Amino acid sequence: MRVIAVANQKGGVGKTATVANLGAALAELGERVVLIDLDPQANLGVLVGVAEAELSTHELLLSDAVSLEQVLQPTAWPGLAIAPANYGLAAAELELAQLAEPHTRLARKLTGLATDVVVLVDTPPRLGFLTLNALAAAGEVIIPVQASYLAMQGLRQLLGTVESVQARVNPALRITGVLLTMFDARTRHAQQVCERLRAHFGKLVFTTEIPRSVAFDYSTVAAEPLVHFRPSSAGAAAYRSLAQEVLNRAP
Repeated sequence: MRVIAVANQKGGVGKTATVANLGAALAELGERVVLIDLDPQANLGVLVGVAEAELSTHELLLSDAVSLEQVLQPTAWPGLAIAPANYGLAAAELELAQLAEPHTRLARKLTGLATDVVVLVDTPPRLGFLTLNALAAAGEVIIPVQASYLAMQGLRQLLGTVESVQARVNPALRITGVLLTMFDARTRHAQQVCERLRAHFGKLVFTTEIPRSVAFDYSTVAAEPLVHFRPSSAGAAAYRSLAQEVLNRAP
């Protein structure tokens, strides 16, 4: 089983779109994929066409009696399932603080999954118990970075967080790759950000770059990952390329 957290403490860098489309692309390649939404905004379910369910990741983290199998919902696409969030998850930070070992709640719930499953975990744009649960449960982390200078500052913060988690909670955690998102090759600024990232992090940066495109907005309205909504689009092609890179970078 591969558990991959998609994380960045900066918002608006494409975490949720990456989880949805990477998951859809991996499922297309024949992988069994489970998406887990730990973001209280609960947008991941919208992107894969799953309405808010009675049981969510809020109950999964807070109740010992709720299993992952009870929370999982199928999607319209074979091989792709989701543990959706709801707005109640916003209270989870305070509720988890009252529990023993609050950062290991998700890891315990993943122990029964089959070994051939790929788990992708969406995280909120802040460091708290929800993000720590994702990083403590994961063997890998993908870091989406918007093609802008300020987004690069957020990357430095997250790298520090990953080092702290490795030292204190999860020494097995590794960075699978840094993903450049919302990339507009027509602008010099985006090109400079890309050059700086590749100069500093080398092969850690994925070869695939996710283009900026209004098609992602249309796919959200349609409640479908772009990979299925517009399969011939540049964005869909990019996520299929990313999926192959992720498979090639398996530990």
